[in-house]
Amino acid sequence: MTSRIPRDSRLRLVRPRPLAAAPRAMNQRRPRRPAPRPPEGTPAPAELARMARSGLAGAARVARWADAALGPGRAGATADGKAILSDATAERAARDLGLTPAQVRADWDTARLAGLIEVHGGTARPGWRLRAWDRDDSAVLRGWVALFDAWSLAHPESEESEEYEPAAVAEVVSAMPQVLSFLQLSAGPVPVPQLLDLLQQRVTELRTERCEVDYAPQPRAAHRPAPAEPAAADAPLEPLLDWALRALASVGALTYGDGQATLTPLGSWAVWVKLEQICVAAQSPAGNIEQGAEDMLRGCAQLRPNAARAEYRAWLAARPVGSAVTELIGAARGEDALLRGLAFEALRLVGAPAEPEVRAVLDEPTLRPYALLWLAEHEGADPEDAPAVLTREEATWLWVDTAAAVADHGEAPLLVRHLESAVQPTVPALLNEVRAVGHPRTVQVLVALAAAHPDPALAKAVRRAAFQVHTGG
Repeated sequence: MTSRIPRDSRLRLVRPRPLAAAPRAMNQRRPRRPAPRPPEGTPAPAELARMARSGLAGAARVARWADAALGPGRAGATADGKAILSDATAERAARDLGLTPAQVRADWDTARLAGLIEVHGGTARPGWRLRAWDRDDSAVLRGWVALFDAWSLAHPESEESEEYEPAAVAEVVSAMPQVLSFLQLSAGPVPVPQLLDLLQQRVTELRTERCEVDYAPQPRAAHRPAPAEPAAADAPLEPLLDWALRALASVGALTYGDGQATLTPLGSWAVWVKLEQICVAAQSPAGNIEQGAEDMLRGCAQLRPNAARAEYRAWLAARPVGSAVTELIGAARGEDALLRGLAFEALRLVGAPAEPEVRAVLDEPTLRPYALLWLAEHEGADPEDAPAVLTREEATWLWVDTAAAVADHGEAPLLVRHLESAVQPTVPALLNEVRAVGHPRTVQVLVALAAAHPDPALAKAVRRAAFQVHTGG
């Protein structure tokens, strides 16, 4: 007895659905949290945007010059394929704008950090924020917050701070959010000695948190190694605090002088935004702000996309960018395909600072399709057009990986609908290419699809393909 439904049924091609949508059928609507209000005395968003435009006027000017003078797709803007402006381009910009090459380079770096200029290899192009600069206050404020987040890159270290170990500098960078929070709560000038005491306390806490107790048997005293010499990180922190305050002053987050520091209105608002993001995550049922990347992503898997993105932002705001990106890449390397997709969703919120690590995983078959899509969108491709950068084999591998996520975390109808997103026009073509791609979850995906599909003939063909993969046929 045969089915009336043709075995070679055509697949209806639909736009691929975001991986985060897989478990959406199980989601429950969460009550909306009332929109928080900034502290009393905070200027209105329009006034904050005016301040940001004023502080970034030089950066916007250089970005507009680059847009007009370099043109889209022209190479040679940067030196040695890096984001550093080439000598020839800096001198040309200086002549055109009536500035010195040093001023051009400083404004160029600020424009990059604020997202007004995007650099890919030797090519520079205007960022999307530059297009919206004069009409969109939220784009301006997000650009300034991006610069605020990168304060440690916006100002070179002083000669004194260069003598310290990189670990000591990293400790100060990690400790500064607490110093900034104290400045924000103080709502006025704070003496530098008081900030130094707070910094030293926070650095001590960071070192204590990293300390691991060795439970292995200890050697006898006669054989114990001599105590190590004090590390450079144990030296006084005054020069590093001075560098950090000067760097934050250079981006307009605070004023620094006469032995005291005061947050500017923009700086106070930005610190409040960061604290609010952390509070939102801390109030989530899973307490995602306290979790590692893998547990955070599992907690976000049950949230709607907008709520999940808010959790990602808060989680990222509470950590140094470098370590957060490393954690997310590590979570993506795990066996759970859903976490792999969610990790790259979170990396999209990181933006340019994540690019080097994303490029570094292009040689890993498990992560390559996700990395290629991430890079395509980062370089300006429309999300709907980004899949065009994948080869047929890579697209098939991603289809199987996504199906594995749906099979593990979704429901049967979702898996059946996922069949419609395949790039292959027919079921036999899809099965042939799925068998050839070598995904480790191929058998489980095909068995789950066969069990879920209502068409007996198609389900039988899928089960046969699963058996052939299992037996190596």
